[in-house]
Amino acid sequence: MDPQLQTRLEAAAFRRLLAHLNDRKDVQNIDLMILSGFCRNCLSKWYAAAAEAEGLSMDLETARERVYGMPYKDWKNQYQQPVPEEKLRAYEASQK
Repeated sequence: MDPQLQTRLEAAAFRRLLAHLNDRKDVQNIDLMILSGFCRNCLSKWYAAAAEAEGLSMDLETARERVYGMPYKDWKNQYQQPVPEEKLRAYEASQK
């Protein structure tokens, strides 16, 4: 596959992932971490690291806004729910 085509396909898949996560604000980061080992914050860190690798200066808050579709503090205030104790235990178990 042509490298430019591969990059376009990967970018399209990433945009679709962000749209899907935006549509599923009911899915909490803790749920993503338990099931998949990564969450929206991980994607934000990876995005900022990719920007840095390309010589761009991008702080984590800017990357988070790209991933969350709004400032992170606003997303937390509107959508983040308290984490039940059983989910914390499940997360800890998933890290072993």
